[in-house]
Amino acid sequence: MAVRSVSVILLEPVAVFEFSVAVEVFGVDRSDHGLEPFDFRVCGIKPGVPLQAKNVEHFTITPTRGLDAVAGTDVVIVAASPIRRREDYPPEVLDTVRLAYRGGATILSLCSGSFVLGAAGLLDGRRCTTHWMYADLMQRWYPDAQVDPSVLYVDDDRVITSAGTAAGIDACLYLVRKEVGTAVAATIARRMVVPPQRDGGQQQFVDLPIPACSSDGLAPVLDWVVEHLDQEHTVSSLSARALMSERTFARRFAAETGTTPHQWLIRQRVLAARHLLEESDLPVEQVAARVGFASPVLLRDHFRRLVGLPPSEYRRRFGAREMLPA
Repeated sequence: MAVRSVSVILLEPVAVFEFSVAVEVFGVDRSDHGLEPFDFRVCGIKPGVPLQAKNVEHFTITPTRGLDAVAGTDVVIVAASPIRRREDYPPEVLDTVRLAYRGGATILSLCSGSFVLGAAGLLDGRRCTTHWMYADLMQRWYPDAQVDPSVLYVDDDRVITSAGTAAGIDACLYLVRKEVGTAVAATIARRMVVPPQRDGGQQQFVDLPIPACSSDGLAPVLDWVVEHLDQEHTVSSLSARALMSERTFARRFAAETGTTPHQWLIRQRVLAARHLLEESDLPVEQVAARVGFASPVLLRDHFRRLVGLPPSEYRRRFGAREMLPA
């Protein structure tokens, strides 16, 4: 498909950045760079009626076209807006998205716009993504969807979902690259001063939630472990500190935290390593020792699995020293 026409569906309140991504990629006339302009349509339930912007007082965005203008466009973009239950989305918007997909359009959601696709039934049986903060909620609300919170975007049979905020740029440029060509995508990216294609996913931005333990019997033990990660810990040593048998300790631990002592300890060590990589200039070998990994190799293996990047690359991207002016 050669994309010629693109429509954006806005819901109030409008997330300004995500909407501006669609405008920047598809709505800017770059004929001076030899690119053919897209037929770009900003659509809403009530054309000509200003929509309040999200979190920006006295700032509105006005759709110039109604939902009927979506019909026949090659790409339909669902912009981000606050998440709602299925029954709280305007039914005419859901119908418009469904009809557009059935008519052969590619549907692209930006950040929380993926919940509109879920409400319209377009995510059932499909791989998809959304902002990592909302991934668990999406999986609960739409259990037939295959939610992957570790990627920047997913393309599954003309349904493209993107992760949070800047990942919308990646998804839009991917669509241009796929349907219009690499040269066009590179030209747009150059004008935007962004890479045409980023490596990695959103995994490195995700918090590493550590299962909490509310038990009076276990919480003091685990608090002590966090303060002594550099030491060796086993189920035997931990159960002895908790004054329990190994079997009782393992059972109580799983009931309280939902995971095993081994996996809990690995995540605690990776989380501590991440903080040291962000805030210190310790060599990776010393970071590994500080958090209790027997070797830098073990740190790299576990860190890459949980964070999605090797420690050295994570420090390059997120280390405090990298953020200081030269």
